[in-house]
Amino acid sequence: MEYSGEEFDVIVVGAGVMGSSTAYQTAKRGHKTLLLEQFDFLHHRGSSHGESRTIRATYPEDYYTPLVLESYKLWQQAESEIGYNVYFKANQLDMAPANDKVLLAVVESCRKNSVAFSVMNRDQLHQEFSGLVMIPEDWVGVVTEHGGVIKPTKAVSMFQTLALQNGAVLRDNMENGAVLRDNMEVMGVERDGVRGGVWVSTAKGERFWGKKCVVTVGAWTTKLVKTVGGIELPIQPLETTVCYWRIKEGHEGAFAIGGDFPTFASYGNPYIYGTPSLEYPGLIKVAVNGGYPCDPDKRPWGPGNPLAPLKEWIEGTFSGVVDSGGPVATQLCMYSMTPDEDFVIDFLGGEFGKDVVVGGGFSGHGFKMSPVVGRILADLALTGEAEGVELKQFRIARFQENPKGNAKDFL
Repeated sequence: MEYSGEEFDVIVVGAGVMGSSTAYQTAKRGHKTLLLEQFDFLHHRGSSHGESRTIRATYPEDYYTPLVLESYKLWQQAESEIGYNVYFKANQLDMAPANDKVLLAVVESCRKNSVAFSVMNRDQLHQEFSGLVMIPEDWVGVVTEHGGVIKPTKAVSMFQTLALQNGAVLRDNMENGAVLRDNMEVMGVERDGVRGGVWVSTAKGERFWGKKCVVTVGAWTTKLVKTVGGIELPIQPLETTVCYWRIKEGHEGAFAIGGDFPTFASYGNPYIYGTPSLEYPGLIKVAVNGGYPCDPDKRPWGPGNPLAPLKEWIEGTFSGVVDSGGPVATQLCMYSMTPDEDFVIDFLGGEFGKDVVVGGGFSGHGFKMSPVVGRILADLALTGEAEGVELKQFRIARFQENPKGNAKDFL
């Protein structure tokens, strides 16, 4: 096919939250940006849809906390530009046995990053949350003010809209800003050996030239990176199930966002997390962190995680005021898991050098950091380095050094 005449400073492949945040960043800096999505924009086949995501700064890995703290500021900055909220504040509660290595690492990380926190025993926690939360006698809770809920589909839409607003209105006569095109499955990225940059080709036969390319395709990362660069990334898609449970009549207000009830994580087996009531009044989100391996192109669409541990946890933790008989609503989503659950943020390298940047493997916990990930990916594409952040934990090469990735003392 002959060259279509469209050239860009940056081509972003994948319009989930990471790609959309990246396009927002590059367009905002005055660079002509193309954002390509293989399905419809705001689709429900990947990892960036749904009703809510938790945001928290309590990480056992101390290198994530600064990224979350920066993301809080960037979420609020983007909200001020768009004129509506996607972030809703709450406290964060982490619960675990008092000697749990992960919780002890969280406490140390909070200290290192100057995040104020309170450690509470069973009785103190019961009092702190108006008798709604009960933990075993030998457990403790860590409470911080850095919690909250992000509205995911709304957030993706926000970044895409801001990318467009930062550019010219006329798509075919623009010097900068962003072009957004969905239903454009990318089949390949090739080096332009004559003038540099890359050619991005789609299943429809269209080709686009860009000085730089950023690949943010979520659960499809392993497939596309192998096709483009011949590198086998150990990023495993998992299908996970989000569950909503009915709050018993008369108690709905106590669990609502904007009150005292926190976003939360319980480090038992299984790891359970949840959010206050927000998207569905009278329902609370409580789910298991994890899922089943899947091929993103051949999903099972169920049956989901076992419910018995969730039912038992809800009955014991919420003092019987949440109906533990079964979820009244469920949603399916995908994680893109690395062996160490750390991100992949790096140059593809090889023949592409620094012209292709990969962002993937966000392992079920990256959404909250999407504003800063977009900033970092834009920095790498435009300048070749990311300002003010250490990326050694996110290198592709770590899997060549150790198939399990980064070693962690608390595991």
